[in-house]
Amino acid sequence: MQRAQLKRDLRNGSSGIADVLESPPEYLLTAKVFDILLAVPRCGRVKATRMLTQCRISPSKTVGGLSERQRGELVDSLRR
Repeated sequence: MQRAQLKRDLRNGSSGIADVLESPPEYLLTAKVFDILLAVPRCGRVKATRMLTQCRISPSKTVGGLSERQRGELVDSLRR
């Protein structure tokens, strides 16, 4: 239920994806990064896959499983 609310907040712009990824809440650690990216406006399957590939992140990687490098690269690419 909290994840669903977070995805709604991302969709309507009341939460920022970069902030969520930099310090993810406990309930989001087991969520797939790919699924969270799909909730971001103007980020579909193709763009999300391209972004993960550029950052060398597996599409099946969870938010809690991201290394500091992966997290930093992903946040940087989302801010562009």
